[in-house]
Amino acid sequence: MKNIGIIGLGNMGIGMAANLLKNGFKLSGFDLREDRLKELERLGGKPAVTCQEVAENSDIVFIMVFNGQQVKEVVLGETGLLKSLKPGSVVIVSATINPAEVKELEIPILDKGINLIDSPVSGGKSGADNGTLTLMTACKKEVFEDCKNVLEAVGQNIYHVDEEIGIGQTVKAALQALIGASFTAIFESLVLGVKAGVKAETLYEVFSASGVGSPLFKNVAKLIMERKFKGTGSHIGTMYKDLGISMNMAKENGVAMFTTSAAYELFRSGKSLFPEEDNWSIVKLLEQIAGTEVKKQ
Repeated sequence: MKNIGIIGLGNMGIGMAANLLKNGFKLSGFDLREDRLKELERLGGKPAVTCQEVAENSDIVFIMVFNGQQVKEVVLGETGLLKSLKPGSVVIVSATINPAEVKELEIPILDKGINLIDSPVSGGKSGADNGTLTLMTACKKEVFEDCKNVLEAVGQNIYHVDEEIGIGQTVKAALQALIGASFTAIFESLVLGVKAGVKAETLYEVFSASGVGSPLFKNVAKLIMERKFKGTGSHIGTMYKDLGISMNMAKENGVAMFTTSAAYELFRSGKSLFPEEDNWSIVKLLEQIAGTEVKKQ
């Protein structure tokens, strides 16, 4: 049985850690927050004081931090993973970062005889908690096959998208463009219907039974109607960061992104107004403009 490490025990990382432990893996982890280390210990994992200490005890290490700069520090920093990881071990970048940022890590990691897996995830906090994440994995096929049982501990839908490092992050950036645009379309359609005199419950029932009645819509609309804008596991800052990656990739590839750019600007505004809240809080900005509120009656 492989020894697993995880760096970053936030909403996503702690759920992944719990599922790795449930599947019988020995797990050590590191986070800057003491309360998260205590939670890991409560779950049965071993808290570490540095990334380097995690590396000393691990064959495979997941990195689930916020952005590319943090990933770089985790891998290459003074107490980073490369200080202690043994040749033949594996680094899995499950954080969502720019494709170019994960590519930059490939040579330093491979030079140490270590394997790199580029595998961002989708599914949010509920997916992490339930072990049902979707993984977009790019790496050598043999490395993928060797680590598949570990990936299956945290994910339900696991796709080997390519052997080229960076393609995993590229798929995720394209996906986030769709998700971000879907969010803002949901917000606008609900505000439009309620402002025009339709009950929010009626909109929910009809939309749910239509061609757009996805789990995404149902979850988002329910949270808005119940006015739950904090602590739902989808912080507005994360989606704003992800859409920034999508827009940067569009610029690099000369792709027009009309709806995604509008979503990005809405998320920028929402982040300024509601910096501590979740994605759905953007609906409040639209409600203020329209002079209405989407809620259960």
